[in-house]
Amino acid sequence: MGPESNDLVLQLRKRGVSQVLLAGMAANLCVEGHLRELVEQGFEVVVVRDATVGPRLPEGDGYLSALINFRFLASATWSTDEALAALRESK
Repeated sequence: MGPESNDLVLQLRKRGVSQVLLAGMAANLCVEGHLRELVEQGFEVVVVRDATVGPRLPEGDGYLSALINFRFLASATWSTDEALAALRESK
């Protein structure tokens, strides 16, 4: 499920959030789905690439495929260390 099927976008807007750090399971499915919808809704989205996983099958690597797509769609892709440093700086 992506944010189009729940009220995530509404809740973020109510709180004045315009930037999102995104990580999680199924990089080529869930994370990418959320990324696409949040970008379409006007959010600046950074994907934490080493806090995200994807399946590997004989036909291909879902994680590698997702990383390529993240570079085209996301505002940036950061490591966990980069994300933590940015969060510390924003305090």
